Amino acid sequence: MKSLVTGLPLDLRFCTKGELAIGILTDAYGDGLRFDFVCGDEVYGACTALREFLEGRGQAYVLRAASNFTFALAAGTTLTCAEAVKKLLGRKEDWEVRSAGQGSKGERWYAWAWLATASPRHSLLVRRHLKTGEFAFHYCYIPAGQLASKARLIRAAGLRWPVEESFELGKGCFGLDQCQARLYTAILRHIVLVMAAYAVCAVTAAMLRDRTGTQAPPPTGPDAAPPADPGLIPLTVREIRRLLARALARPQPPGHAIHWLQWRRRHQARSRWFHKHARLQRELALAS
Repeated sequence: MKSLVTGLPLDLRFCTKGELAIGILTDAYGDGLRFDFVCGDEVYGACTALREFLEGRGQAYVLRAASNFTFALAAGTTLTCAEAVKKLLGRKEDWEVRSAGQGSKGERWYAWAWLATASPRHSLLVRRHLKTGEFAFHYCYIPAGQLASKARLIRAAGLRWPVEESFELGKGCFGLDQCQARLYTAILRHIVLVMAAYAVCAVTAAMLRDRTGTQAPPPTGPDAAPPADPGLIPLTVREIRRLLARALARPQPPGHAIHWLQWRRRHQARSRWFHKHARLQRELALAS
């Protein structure tokens, strides 16, 4: 009865996140898409059916795992991720500091360790926060014939961050999760419209990135002097949305929107410079 009232398809059944991921990937493969890696958080890492599906397709993956996730070592010993860190990664030499990718305020540096398992195709990649010491675990699979290296796995693990940022931006800036509709068709329309608006702003920001960014060069050392003019960061998706919204809103005094647009971008450029400068000072302290 509820399906008839809300307009849900009669053949629609409940699916876990892992099952939904399998369905999405099946459609993507059917459309001819191919991926270097499939990445996901702990919900997907804990889904055995999803891992078996990906391995059956010869698809490499880097999936987050919980601290109590168990795996077998080459010697046949079964350990949880937390136990493996305590028993096998106690030395400083076991860790290597590498960047997980570029963030809005510079490189995202972490300490990384890579553990082999009983399977030559599986491994455990461990990330440690340099300041808090917090661990994050990634269960990895590389099919035969593909390069298995720590650098590839770290790069894949770091790609989850911009995806999470995109979801957060879609919810907070475009109202992806703020729909009050109760009918299935209305909810789908809301999602499509939000994603279309997001796509327009994202493509516009990407096309204008090189033309609108005038940031001063980043600091080259911990003793670098701040620039007299920090410049402006490139137009972001948020700023594109603000400009479009302002163009459709009631008229403002001449130059009002541009004034605050320039102020925000210059303030963010200055903040980025000093954030990178502080990171260089911390890195120098760690090295010494």
